Amino acid sequence: MSDRDADVLLAGVGAAASPVGLEDVPELMSRVDNKYLVTVATMARLAAELGDRFGVLEIGGLRQFRYTSTYFDTPELLTFHQHRQDRRRRFKLRTRTYLDGGGRWLELKLSGARGSTDKHRIPYDDAPGQVLTREALDFVRGTLQSELRIIAPEALGPVLSTDYRRVTLIDRSGAARLTCDTGLLCHDGRRSAPARRDLVLLESKSADGKAMVDKVLRGMGVRPVSVSKYCLAVAALRELRANRWHSVLQHYLDPKAVPGQHRRAYAYARAGCSEGSALRVFEPHGVQRVR
Repeated sequence: MSDRDADVLLAGVGAAASPVGLEDVPELMSRVDNKYLVTVATMARLAAELGDRFGVLEIGGLRQFRYTSTYFDTPELLTFHQHRQDRRRRFKLRTRTYLDGGGRWLELKLSGARGSTDKHRIPYDDAPGQVLTREALDFVRGTLQSELRIIAPEALGPVLSTDYRRVTLIDRSGAARLTCDTGLLCHDGRRSAPARRDLVLLESKSADGKAMVDKVLRGMGVRPVSVSKYCLAVAALRELRANRWHSVLQHYLDPKAVPGQHRRAYAYARAGCSEGSALRVFEPHGVQRVR
């Protein structure tokens, strides 16, 4: 299988699985997320290991969907730096648009106890995805005050957007789901940074972080990596110091898009890496604290 077949592979994985309707997908608004960055070959092996224990989300006859998200932050990039510093009480704010007919939502993601994620959202179909309405700001202020006991920043504006394609696999036990993302493109109106097309970003979502797919991946020798699309995009597009993101920047983003200050490290990492050694940069001691 060629290096550029991630989308083709996932389309095949989705086509082979039996369909699951949106009404049967667990929401898991409070959950633990485990993320993995895998090659096409590893994704193919994982799909074979999971077999018929997982179905695929199907809506309107589609099994692979296009997403675009716009992230909001302060001029000083408060939420980015909160994640960079691994602050216990932190949040991310975005609009997410489901381009294949799923509407738009305003989503506020909060860090929770023991690494959990709490997501709060409201429908946002009647507003542009790059604008925060008065209702949106009221929602943000109220949620941050009630859930984290913090005052919302006054100046929140759009910083950047991410586009990608997603296949969602559903654990038939109803306890978890696995999202499989390809084709990531980060852009801010001035610059863009595409991800490599031969990698898949997996996110296992479950109540306790111990889903069956996590056990299968662990048995395959694949370790989780903490990574945030927003933080990676900021580090790439703004050329900020990103020591905590070096390993991910080196591997996940296309080398032509890696900022100048990261490019030498990228070239060094790529020079002698086989697939197995490349994956080792994502061992827990390497990038466990990346957000």
